[in-house]
Order: sequence, then structure tokens, then C-alpha cells
Amino acid sequence: MDEAGRLERRALLVGGVAGAAVALAGCSSKGAVPSAATALARARPSTPGAAFARLMEGNKRWVSGALHHPDRDPNRRQLVAQQQEPFGAVLSCIDSRVPPELLFDTGLGDLYVMRTGGEAIDPVVTGSVEYGPMTSGTPLIVVLGHQRCGAVEAAHRSLRDGRPLPGNLKAIVQALRPAYELAVRKGGADPIETMARAQVTLTASALRANGDLGPLVSRGALAVVGAYYSLDTGAVEVLGGAPS
Repeated sequence: MDEAGRLERRALLVGGVAGAAVALAGCSSKGAVPSAATALARARPSTPGAAFARLMEGNKRWVSGALHHPDRDPNRRQLVAQQQEPFGAVLSCIDSRVPPELLFDTGLGDLYVMRTGGEAIDPVVTGSVEYGPMTSGTPLIVVLGHQRCGAVEAAHRSLRDGRPLPGNLKAIVQALRPAYELAVRKGGADPIETMARAQVTLTASALRANGDLGPLVSRGALAVVGAYYSLDTGAVEVLGGAPS
């Protein structure tokens, strides 16, 4: 083949590769759309029952290891960059082993999350919990306690022995005092677990009776669920308030 023929053949090959690259890029670009569309198609649950079902389905995946890792890509990030509509709010402990987004297999923009030691609440925390239901119609609140809670154990020991904890840890202890007193009345083989569960029940009940959240609960627009997480199994146990 002469020099002119080789140049012509090379030009054809380069053009073909470039054309293929453009075609692939186009396919890739089009492939990104279904991902965003999927995020849109996976509609935000609008009722307490639907929101609760989605969370519990995610927890089942967490327990089994068959995770979907939903809503965790650049398309989702862009989709929620200007506006958010989380379908649930979770008040949980600060414990590093209890991240709500992971144990419910959710993603970006799915949950409002508040975390305090032993799910202790004060007006600021309560206001944070109220934010979703009162501003964007979030239909579900979950108060999530957990097994072997260090904050509950420390508060229990402090109250039992009459030894105040240092700094602002005293505020956590005082917030957990009603749960401690309830656990003392109940008794049982494991007072720490009893107190941890009591804290969930008392907090969830207080939120249901809240002057602003209570009317939403009464008309079925909001559910406040008390739940308990097992560090051993990864499973979430419902203690009360699950929507029908």
C-alpha cells in the first residue's frame, strides 16, 4: 500500500474510533437520565404507613446484607441540591454503631436525622424533630434507641450512685432521669436495657402529645414510632406507634 493509501486508511480508523467514542458518550449521557428518572420514579412516600414500610424494608436489607445503597450517586446529589423532601425523621443516639442512613439503607435527601446522647431531648432538639413534619409534610418520626447504650449506662450509674458527671454531661443525665425512674419501678434482670427502652417509649409519647405534632398524629398525617436497634443482629424492633 502506497503512502497516500496508508494515510487514507489511518484517517478512516481515527474517524471511526472518534465516532464510536461520541456514540458511547451519548449512550453514557442518556444512561445518566434513567438514574435521575429512577430517583424521581421512586416516589417519596406520602403516608406514615408507606414511609414506615420503606424504612423497615431497608432495615431488612441491612440485616441480610442485600443492600441497595439507594439515592447515593451524583444524579441524586444534583436532584436534591436545590430542594429536599425527606420522607422520615429519625431521632437516635450519637453512638457510632447506629447510623440511621445505613441501618435503614437510605440515601441522600431521604431522612432528617437528629442524634443526641441517649436520645435526650430539649427544646432545640424537639424543634429539630418538628421541622420536617411542620415545614415539608414529613409523615414519619422514629425515635430509635439501641442495645448497650453507653449514654444510658453512664446516666444510670450517675443517678444510682449519686455521682454527677462532669461538664454538660449532667444535662444528658437529667434528661434521662424519667427513664431511669421508670426503669427502677419496672425492675428486671437488665436495668440498663430496661432504661434504654423506657427512654424510647417516653420520648415517643412526649412527641405524640406535642402541641404541634399531636394534631398531625390525630388526623393520621404523621406517625411517631418508638424503635430499638440490636447491635448484635442489625434488626430494628418496633416498640410502639407503628402505623397500620
